[in-house]
Amino acid sequence: MEKYLLLFRNTTETESAYQGMSPEDMQAELDKWNSWIGGIAAQGKLVGAEALEQEGKVVTGSKHVVTDGPFVESKELVSGYLVLQAASIEEAIELSKGCPIYEIEGRVEVRPIQVFN
Repeated sequence: MEKYLLLFRNTTETESAYQGMSPEDMQAELDKWNSWIGGIAAQGKLVGAEALEQEGKVVTGSKHVVTDGPFVESKELVSGYLVLQAASIEEAIELSKGCPIYEIEGRVEVRPIQVFN
């Protein structure tokens, strides 16, 4: 089994809309995510998953210049990630298709994790 990273991408608008949801609607949305992630875990394929805050810092170049990030001019942001084990990238893609982010026209980037010997 290889490891794959699923990066969840959505827009700043949908992230702001989520923050403005009622507690009941927010819980319903979290339940969708927990159900999907729980299904992957039940198959023994989940390595880990976390949501990310909107705010952060970006460190750039050899002088380590620190700026606010992610980039505010961007209309898209990485809102979380999941690491799973799968036999192939095709299987990882198939597992990604249950992700609730698609309901808000978000994207999932599926990337193999490189192993260094």
